[in-house]
Amino acid sequence: MPVDLAPLTTLGIGGPAARLVDVSTEADVVAAVREGGDELFILGGGSNVVIGDGGVPGLVARMAMRGVDAKREDGRVVVDVAAGEDWDAFVARAVDEGWRGVECLGGIPGLVGGTPIQNVGAYGQEVSSVIDRVRAIDLHKGAAVEFTNADCAFAYRKSRFNTNDRGRYAVTRVDYRLNPGGAPTLRYADLQRTFDGPSQPSLAQVAEAVRRIRQSKGMLLVKGDPDCRSAGSFFKNPVVTNTQAHQIAATAGKEPPHFPSGQDGSVKLPAAWLIEHAGFSKGFTMGAAAVSSRHTLALINRGNATASDMMALADCIRAAVEDRFGIQLEREPVLLGF
Repeated sequence: MPVDLAPLTTLGIGGPAARLVDVSTEADVVAAVREGGDELFILGGGSNVVIGDGGVPGLVARMAMRGVDAKREDGRVVVDVAAGEDWDAFVARAVDEGWRGVECLGGIPGLVGGTPIQNVGAYGQEVSSVIDRVRAIDLHKGAAVEFTNADCAFAYRKSRFNTNDRGRYAVTRVDYRLNPGGAPTLRYADLQRTFDGPSQPSLAQVAEAVRRIRQSKGMLLVKGDPDCRSAGSFFKNPVVTNTQAHQIAATAGKEPPHFPSGQDGSVKLPAAWLIEHAGFSKGFTMGAAAVSSRHTLALINRGNATASDMMALADCIRAAVEDRFGIQLEREPVLLGF
């Protein structure tokens, strides 16, 4: 019997799945591989996906693995976390325990299994800096495999799991190597301004500040808040050469904010700035889809939007940014059923 997928996503749109099963063990995943074959899709927390209006013809397996195991190793805390654990809850536990390394990543919706796939990052931290190993099921072979941090080929919002090996692996466990104690990460400008003083903030204070900032930008899931019906940031911040950055400044008549990208001769530009200067202000509406009233990176469902509505708005924004600045914005959410 078809199962409605829209309620299982933060965007709240999309058609049904022909069949939905929960997978609680690796054996369940292997069984789903045998049943679903090439049409199998692994669904996590539904926070980074746009499901097509026609739904999904094959089998959707919803990740439901649970379990957290922490141990001391070489002066660090290695935490083995099942892919179905709630990411925000794990961050909260790490902060409560005094484990440094993910305190700036609270408030991000979704499950643990999704974090290595897109190398989740925010406010000066990325999970790639603390991931020790990733365990997954090879959907082509129906067998378990483990990857070291280096094996994952992490880059900005990228890994082997969403590039060369997109759709091949179902992550079942992520091992994080965290620091017991120490100073929190204060690389992000808003956090630096918040704690501009002689005293060092605690992990809990930084984590709480991150949540306040996220909520001010409509990036924290709050029941009843219309700006929360989104898939988070719809576009990645583009990495450009210094020459491109100067050309963009000349076109806009002002210098765009920019940050070191970690790559030689290039900088990272805020996609939100490019979108706004291409003519899309906060609250811009196109039918039942809209730009968030608090952050131009989030595209929201005003209540009865379809996937076609959402993609039409996204395509319009991408075309305008490319036409004005010559930059092709890259989408963050996964498209399913298109």
